[in-house]
Amino acid sequence: MPKMKTHSGAKKRFRVTGSGLIKFKRAGMRHIMTKMSTKRKRNLRKSGVVRKTEEWRVKRMLVLA
Repeated sequence: MPKMKTHSGAKKRFRVTGSGLIKFKRAGMRHIMTKMSTKRKRNLRKSGVVRKTEEWRVKRMLVLA
C-alpha cells in the first residue's frame, strides 16, 4: 500500500508543539487593517491552539494519526 501524503495546505498552516498540541496563526492580518481596532489587531498577532474537537482532523491531514 502506498504511503499517506501530507496535506500541503495543512503543512504550511499548522505546527505541532513539543507537548503534542497543534498551533496555528490567526487569519485577518494581511490587509484592510485601518478599520480594525488596535486591540483586535494585537489579539490577532497571537497564535492559537486547535481545539480538542478539531484536533483529529488536523492530525489526519498532517498524517500524525
